[in-house]
Amino acid sequence: MHRRTFLARSSAALTLAAVRPLRAAGASSRTGAPPADFMARFPACTEFEGKVPIARIATGRIIHRFFDTSPISPSGRYVGLFRLPQETISPRPGEAGEVVVVDLHTGKERVVATSRGWEVQMGANVQWGRTDADLFFNDVDPATWTPFAVQLDPATGKSRRLDGTVFTVSPNGKQLASYNLIASRLIQVGYGVVLPPDRTRRNAGPVADDGLFVTDIASGKAKMIASIRDIVDRAVPKLAIPNADRCEFYCFQIRWNRQGTRVMAFLRWHNPAAPRGGPRLLTLVTMKGDGSDIRVAVSPERYARGGHHPMWAPNGEDITINLNIRDGTKELDLVSVRYDGANLRSIHPVGSGHPSMHPTLPFVVTDAYTHEPLARGDDTVPLRLIDLRTKTETAIAHVLARRSDSAKLTTEFRIDQHPVWDATGRYIVFNGVHDDTRAVYVADVGAWLAKAITRG
Repeated sequence: MHRRTFLARSSAALTLAAVRPLRAAGASSRTGAPPADFMARFPACTEFEGKVPIARIATGRIIHRFFDTSPISPSGRYVGLFRLPQETISPRPGEAGEVVVVDLHTGKERVVATSRGWEVQMGANVQWGRTDADLFFNDVDPATWTPFAVQLDPATGKSRRLDGTVFTVSPNGKQLASYNLIASRLIQVGYGVVLPPDRTRRNAGPVADDGLFVTDIASGKAKMIASIRDIVDRAVPKLAIPNADRCEFYCFQIRWNRQGTRVMAFLRWHNPAAPRGGPRLLTLVTMKGDGSDIRVAVSPERYARGGHHPMWAPNGEDITINLNIRDGTKELDLVSVRYDGANLRSIHPVGSGHPSMHPTLPFVVTDAYTHEPLARGDDTVPLRLIDLRTKTETAIAHVLARRSDSAKLTTEFRIDQHPVWDATGRYIVFNGVHDDTRAVYVADVGAWLAKAITRG
């Protein structure tokens, strides 16, 4: 095929993708396109030097969840968000925030529930399941201090209490996956639920009664698919952890691949007897959805050199991640690695923030931290679109990422953009700051991607 013909067909295919859902083999059914004119119903964002159209869809202490799950509903009509009760004080046991749904057809937002099961970075882990009638989030029963997952139909208000908690919903909408969201706060705050200190257990050694959990939504029952002991004993290659019995171990950040065949998760640990609790060490493991075939994707030794934020690639086999892989430097590359640690390679020479690949095209979106070299030092961070073919990138916006009082706060309160593709690959949802409070935005990158494909 001639190059000009190829480019023309590629551009045409992208144009169709901008108005029609994308679907991959085994992929989620959550592929509805938002209404074509929805951005006109919301205030245009003009303050971020945007190179693409950007709309502010919600403001006032509000966030979308993370860079691995789109907050746009399966039909494309609604956006599920979380409103913090306040922005500068750590969550207190029993303190409630709001689960909010924004209607892209009408431009209106509605509080559909409250939740006591939240922290600052992830909120209550609000996300959609198989249909618009399946909105999931965490809550806590203050009578017993039991955390649990909620399945809510926002249209009717009908809800179910499920066993276990939710960090991510499986692509087919049939299962929840989670780790111990209570205990994980002992290794990193911001991602779990808050209970009184006497209700938060410590894991002394590689325990057999804590690990990774899956809830069957139909039955509402949860089970542990792999314990921390299982991961330490069965991972391939074998994890050699010195003084393991003296360490505290916690699982962290579990997520499904798009095909629903494997999950990835962190195993994290430290030695509390060491000065200042010792370094927080970690490894990235993957396994099948039943907990079998545990593989080490990124070893503790590799992670100790520097790295963060893995994400499944669309093929369900590879993982993108920021890693230090070059000797003699502390810089991070954007790296691809297979689920079992094979085929580790750089795919872009500058890594930062929360990178994820477009559903079908050779592009990555990511942000940066305000302390990373790509930030300009003005409290903004670049929203980066990376062309993997040419190893070039464009900052499509410089997003305000700090409130006026951010310098007085710990990193628990940082305002991460968490850019995430919608199911069609046309829109990017991200967090930012407006009028000194957290806000949520949508960028329309369909036309920009079409031109980039044509340019080659």
